[in-house]
Amino acid sequence: MITALAASLGAELIETNISWVLLAGETAYKIKKPVRLPFVDYAALQARRHFCEEELRLNRRLAPSLYLGVTRITGTPQAPALEAGGPVLEYAVKMRRFPTGALFGEQLEAGTLASRDVDRLAVLLADFHAAQPSADPAQGFASAERRQFAALAALKGALPVASPAEQAQLQAWLETGAARLAPLWTLRLKEGRVRECHGDLHLDNVVSLEGGVAAFDGIEFDPALRWIDVLDDIAFAVMDFAARGRRDFAFRLLNQWLDRTGDHAALPALRFSVVYRALVRAQVAHLRGPAHAAVARRYLETALSWTRPGQPPQLKLHITHGLPGSGKTFESQRLLEHEGAIRLRSDVERKRLFGLEMLDDSRARGLDLYQPDATARTYAHLFSLARLALQAGYPVILDAAFLHRPERAQALALAGEMGVPFSIIDCKAPPQVLRERLQARRGDASEANVDVLDQLSLSAEPLTSEELGFVAGAPARP
Repeated sequence: MITALAASLGAELIETNISWVLLAGETAYKIKKPVRLPFVDYAALQARRHFCEEELRLNRRLAPSLYLGVTRITGTPQAPALEAGGPVLEYAVKMRRFPTGALFGEQLEAGTLASRDVDRLAVLLADFHAAQPSADPAQGFASAERRQFAALAALKGALPVASPAEQAQLQAWLETGAARLAPLWTLRLKEGRVRECHGDLHLDNVVSLEGGVAAFDGIEFDPALRWIDVLDDIAFAVMDFAARGRRDFAFRLLNQWLDRTGDHAALPALRFSVVYRALVRAQVAHLRGPAHAAVARRYLETALSWTRPGQPPQLKLHITHGLPGSGKTFESQRLLEHEGAIRLRSDVERKRLFGLEMLDDSRARGLDLYQPDATARTYAHLFSLARLALQAGYPVILDAAFLHRPERAQALALAGEMGVPFSIIDCKAPPQVLRERLQARRGDASEANVDVLDQLSLSAEPLTSEELGFVAGAPARP
């Protein structure tokens, strides 16, 4: 029947383990196979209809322009047709096709993926995660026990790819990590961080479209695979960027998502989520056969690499120093991508402390966020988040002005407390350039204007001779 339908539509037929896809002009039809497998049961026609409807419902959340509806296949097995007379033979998810080469995975391979699309994906996912309903803990989704079981099951599936020593190392790491993270996972479940997510966010399920990006082919067949911690969702894409050799994009995506969500409390669990997702992809690649052995091994090596947290001197605390408009965020962006660091922006966190989104206009709400007490509160919050990220094993960049010596002294003291190297990124520009940049600035979290620049210029305390020794490019100091 499927072959006859493809012929009648003049469509190209693609087959997977659980579906057929017909590519007909600008449209695609995805038909579920009548299979019963350990992870999916499509045996009954009504089950296939249900899961087509679920696929439509779930994927319209992140790719509304791609998912058009559910189509009936009618007629006879010898002469099937779409939405014609006669009994229903099958159901298909009707989709709009996108151009060849638009997948993130394809663009990475071609070297054409734009950083702006990585940023768009971060915003798309952050806003999507914020809008989804939270799981009731009584449902049992994403409990600490289930998370440990799922990770060890993924490792079992990837065992053929690993040496005995690697198998033992990964199992010990997963078991130790699960025991350590169980209280955090349980807390996040209670706090509503487990939500109905995408569930399969590797980069061949993300596509660039005109004016934006979309994520498609989310998991519809098993609620437990999509009712997950939001961290597990974003960690899938972070992992895939890293596995495909774009660690810079991995940390660009992660930091943009963190800026948008403020979910820095998840950082201690990030490595576990990345390792789990890498093992899932290693298993999937292995099951596809010998032709995918190198890909399976690449994901296994990614899992192994993320079991090793950063240590000094790789683990560092950087601060920026400079007036508004001097290029602090530009320089910190370059550095976070190079080092795989967590950046904490005072402009973003200052607003979050006052209940604002990163692009909200505080002045329109009658707030002055640049008063001394607000600034002191902001720096205290930055230091708290920096300690958390360093403890989780990530280099940290504090993107703030640090114009006063007591603030810089606190940062240096934090580096000493954590036993990590300290560095100052000193940003400068001529006064007229600073003013021009601030006057031209649009769509940025910073609300510093020329008046703020003038005030800060008067109160700024220059770096001391001792502090100059920590400036990036100066001789390294412990």
